[in-house]
Amino acid sequence: MKKILLVFLLLGLLGGCVEKPNEKEKTEVSLVNLKEAETYYNNGIDKYNLQDYEGAILDYDKSIELNSKFVMAYYNRGNIKFNLKKYEGAILDYNMTIELNPKFKEAYHNRGVSKGCLKDFKGAVMDHSKAIELDPEFEEAYYNRGIAKDNLSEHEEAILDYNKVIELNPEYAEAYNNRGGSKSYLGDFKGAMLDFDKAIELNPEYAEAYNNRGAAKGYLDDFKGAISDFDKAILLETKFAATYYNRGNSQYFLKNYEEAILDYDKAIELNPEYIEAYIFRGITKIELNQYEEAITDYDKAILLNPMDAETYYNRGNIKVELRKYKEAIADYDKAIKLNPTYAEAYYNRGNAKYDLKDYSEATLDYNKAIKLDPDLKNQIKN
Repeated sequence: MKKILLVFLLLGLLGGCVEKPNEKEKTEVSLVNLKEAETYYNNGIDKYNLQDYEGAILDYDKSIELNSKFVMAYYNRGNIKFNLKKYEGAILDYNMTIELNPKFKEAYHNRGVSKGCLKDFKGAVMDHSKAIELDPEFEEAYYNRGIAKDNLSEHEEAILDYNKVIELNPEYAEAYNNRGGSKSYLGDFKGAMLDFDKAIELNPEYAEAYNNRGAAKGYLDDFKGAISDFDKAILLETKFAATYYNRGNSQYFLKNYEEAILDYDKAIELNPEYIEAYIFRGITKIELNQYEEAITDYDKAILLNPMDAETYYNRGNIKVELRKYKEAIADYDKAIKLNPTYAEAYYNRGNAKYDLKDYSEATLDYNKAIKLDPDLKNQIKN
């Protein structure tokens, strides 16, 4: 039940959001007498610097209309679309950039970052690998490839990428933070803490690193130390829902249930679709015998994710405590439908049926539970 979230810095450097064309490109435009295209291009840069992003895109559109091979216009337009979270459009521009200049390492890198934002992590790895092939010392490409590999659960491979980033730039705090996250996923919490320590040494105001170090301490059962780190993270970043959630979990394990609920409340206020916060707030309310309130939290969690068997199972358990056996059976039915090998759900459904004196049906459930998990045999009601 110990669920404490790690936080990764999702993106590294984008490789420069707006760049001016190099001299070769200026010459090519001049030779074909397309000065007007360059004028629109430069206007786009000026508008970007004034944060008029839509206006900048319109100027790049016009520049490309006048010169369909203007590499930097596609690239810069892609970067602006990325910043506007228009990732599909950004990828189309990076595609064109790469078609016109197959050795444009930043375009591969930025396309990879965009694919990562769309959860195409395999595609992201391929693009970052190409950027690294073009420039073996491209630290941001290693960094973002590491993030993509973490998202593919290839944590050992991700660590190798973060190692390379740190080799190239020993002051790269985010790389230490993310390497610590990878180590945490592999269960190496002590090694992770060393990396989080280093990230904090390099950047004493690194909220994510405090959160992640707190998470590692939580997994090592140092809940008081974890809370201290979560407190610092919240002091630095007050709107980070995961940190309130994590502190709530630590408070829960210290049996500080009222404090835990306050943290879950805050996490939900910041993120009203925070499923885990509803579930753990419900668990905490059970400890306070607030069963109806706990059911309300599970109702919300199920509304947000109706495909999680464990949530139905746990809501069923609460209903048993309230002697609502038929409603509990309906929840166990749903849990079993979602997970037909859920031994505990068969066992508890058998208990509910037994309490309703439906002994034949209870026996069927007990037999199925024992078949799936023979250790349950000694718990069967007589």
